[in-house]
Amino acid sequence: MLSVTEPTTTRSPRPRRSWRRRLVVWSGLVVALVVALVLGVVGWVQWSPQGQIFKADEVPSRPVALVLGAGLQPDGSPSLYLARRLDIARDLYERDRVQAILVSGDNSTPWHDEPTAMRDWLVDNGVPDDAIVLDHAGLNTHDSCVRANEIFGVTEATVITQDYHLPRALFSCKHAGIDAVGVGASAANGEVTKYRTREFGASVKAAWDALTGREPEHLGPRETALDEALENAALDDAVEGCRLIDCD
Repeated sequence: MLSVTEPTTTRSPRPRRSWRRRLVVWSGLVVALVVALVLGVVGWVQWSPQGQIFKADEVPSRPVALVLGAGLQPDGSPSLYLARRLDIARDLYERDRVQAILVSGDNSTPWHDEPTAMRDWLVDNGVPDDAIVLDHAGLNTHDSCVRANEIFGVTEATVITQDYHLPRALFSCKHAGIDAVGVGASAANGEVTKYRTREFGASVKAAWDALTGREPEHLGPRETALDEALENAALDDAVEGCRLIDCD
């Protein structure tokens, strides 16, 4: 007797190639989304402050110039970039565009004291010592802006830094509660391309710090040195005005 064996059907496996194709497509979509998000954040930080940037002879008056640190020479004097920032602050002070100067920089070690070097440069170039206030804990741009507002009471300021850095600095100061305008110092030297490239990552961090409300590494009690500097400037202006009109 003959037996008939029914043919068995086997299910062919799904080709691996289709899964690989899907993986590539989804990976590409994720990468494109991340890139678009990063570019959007960088654009937000870099372009939102554009209307607040001025030339030195056109910038509106503000009570305070906020000068951000930019490193020191081996002998402890301001770096080239920092000296350019300080020169703008000196010019604005001499033309009564600001009444006081807040210098904010890194003093994290005894061998690196940016604020004192900045003060010494300004005094050596004709700015009265009582018009200068030092912030020794401006370890980065976000910290400098938040401390200017919370520690020194700054609500209006002219921010001075290099032109490639200025939009991010204004962004950080705005989100710290400061009505800020800015003047950009020249960034001409051989390393400017490196610094401009670094602004992409720094802009993402600035946005994160602003959105999360990150506190500076160092906070502390409210200080009155800047209030006193502005009061002295107002008193000097009143005395000078009285002298001009010969009041008794």
